[in-house]
Amino acid sequence: MIRSRRGGRHHRNDTAELNITAFMNLMVILVPFLLITAVFSRLTILELNLPGSSSEPVEPQEQTFQLEIIVRQDKIEVGDRNQGLLGVYPNTDDGYDYAALAEKLSELKERYPTKTDASVLLEQEIAYDTLVQVMDTVRVSQEVDEEEVLVKRTELFPDISIGDAPVLDGGTS
Repeated sequence: MIRSRRGGRHHRNDTAELNITAFMNLMVILVPFLLITAVFSRLTILELNLPGSSSEPVEPQEQTFQLEIIVRQDKIEVGDRNQGLLGVYPNTDDGYDYAALAEKLSELKERYPTKTDASVLLEQEIAYDTLVQVMDTVRVSQEVDEEEVLVKRTELFPDISIGDAPVLDGGTS
């Protein structure tokens, strides 16, 4: 009696073993690394509020203090959107006068202790480094205590919105 291999009852089906040891080793190393770097990258993010579209309906608001810091090529202006300018700080020989700006912002924080938001408005050709330094000055006040040799940091206006500076009468922003 001749049996055909195809139709036989004893059909062997060999399954190949899948070796996933190398893949598991990779995952054991990769997952903690990705989790650790994700946490550190989250700590360095600064959330900003960008201006909304102008087509939104404007609701009448009561006149409240709205801090604006306008960075121009030759000066920094501090003002209230409703009342106008509160201070103008021309550039020194070393560049922008961040110390005078910090002093003015500290005074404003004492006057309005619950206020946490501010708008930083920039002219067109302002360097990114200048934006970062102005934002740091607006967010936190730093005082050096020489007796105890430490830096005391006080929160000023941490909720920052950025935008374009209003155009001056001369035609340039």
